[in-house]
Amino acid sequence: MKVLVIGASGFIGLPTARALSRAGHEVFGLTRSQAKGNQLLADEITPVIGEPEKPEDWVQIVSTLDVVIECIGGTANISVLGASLLQAVSSAAKAFRPVGAPKLSYIYTSGTWVHGDNKTDIVIDTTPITNPVQLVAWRPAHEQRVVTDSIVNGIVVRPALLYGGSASLLAPLYKAASEGRVRWFGRPGGRYAVIHFDDLADLYVRVAEKAQLVGGLIFDAATSQSESTDDFLQKLVEISGAKGPYEYVEPSTLYESAISASSIVRPHLARDLLGWQPRKAGLVDGLQTWYRAWQASAGTTATGHWSDHVQ
Repeated sequence: MKVLVIGASGFIGLPTARALSRAGHEVFGLTRSQAKGNQLLADEITPVIGEPEKPEDWVQIVSTLDVVIECIGGTANISVLGASLLQAVSSAAKAFRPVGAPKLSYIYTSGTWVHGDNKTDIVIDTTPITNPVQLVAWRPAHEQRVVTDSIVNGIVVRPALLYGGSASLLAPLYKAASEGRVRWFGRPGGRYAVIHFDDLADLYVRVAEKAQLVGGLIFDAATSQSESTDDFLQKLVEISGAKGPYEYVEPSTLYESAISASSIVRPHLARDLLGWQPRKAGLVDGLQTWYRAWQASAGTTATGHWSDHVQ
């Protein structure tokens, strides 16, 4: 299978491209610079150097592909870019793919923030979207454009809050903890739906491999248990050595409101249809490991030794 990962150097795209390569697929990675392209080459991923905003420079590659995975990070114009990428890939597939070829599969990366801010109600993949977090209020309509496109075989994956490695959206919190205070947006009693980036990458591989069978579906990507934000922040105080107690900060921007949103997600489609099962420890249970990984990636001093875990 030939796969193009758009955003292949990013927090989602790089683990996904690596996982696809390990699974035996031929992987192409769209990235903006030759330096990042060289990093992809080291992971046996063929770089495609180009700007997502200028698909005319690279989009003809879709004539030879089986799957395109769009996992662009949080750029300032992400809502506009998402629509233009879908249009460009769909148009190119119509223009350049051989007659009789299977539909090109297009996997779009959304997020569980579309389920809104809700501490009490359980949501699943097929729960109607009625009140998304304001920051991503545009996304449900775009999800529907993807899964109803007449040219590509559209599929949506909605990752929950990501953890592991360089920590993605949680990196500023870890940095504050390393400087002595744990302060985060929200209020007591919150719940996070979460997913480790390696488990998410495994889901992309499974969706890509079964894309012709699961076209038109939307998959939530989260562990089976939501995590208490109070427990998370308290444990971060303990492992980072920050001065307690942790503090909540009232959100003042759309992003801060989004990062503080609670959700209780119980995805079932990926498990039932693809046999997907997250394997990593949870956010709180494995926090010492996740915090040390962030320290290493950020170039701060990581402490601890394997013997610390022997009791």
